[in-house]
Amino acid sequence: MAWFGRRRDDGDVAAEPQVPERTLPDAGDSLDPNASLRPIVEPLGDEERARIRAALESLTEDGVDVDDLASLGAGLDRAYAAWSSAPEDDRPDHGAIVERYAIGIGTYIDQHTDLDWQVVTDVFGTDLSLTEGFKGSFVVVPHNLVAGRWMRGETGWIPAVVGHIVKRRTRR
Repeated sequence: MAWFGRRRDDGDVAAEPQVPERTLPDAGDSLDPNASLRPIVEPLGDEERARIRAALESLTEDGVDVDDLASLGAGLDRAYAAWSSAPEDDRPDHGAIVERYAIGIGTYIDQHTDLDWQVVTDVFGTDLSLTEGFKGSFVVVPHNLVAGRWMRGETGWIPAVVGHIVKRRTRR
């Protein structure tokens, strides 16, 4: 479900981990005709935990407090401004920036709601997401939140959008 690929000419960019593709059940394999529309929810593995840890360390190094929506928002806005103002050939990998801030947002949601990090496979693919246990009836894909707005050049959205999710899903 990734929106952005890695630039091929970046020799110093670490390769993305190869994650086996998960397949959804075929509707013909079940008596339930809607089975293939339900997401498959699995716990985090070591690779996903490492991705989260690396992104959080990078955000901390950049002075971003992932427990503060204003700090997350300001950090992403600064990163976007720097990226968009740089000459096209000198721009850093926007996919890596989106990844860091998506994980920062996901961590905030994980810490402040009843949603937990999971690996979710749906009709669009497999992604690091937040959902309620293994039901998958309410899924937040932080990468989609960040990538879509990055493509449109939106700034200043994190406190309102993430704050709304938190209000709807506050831990009880």
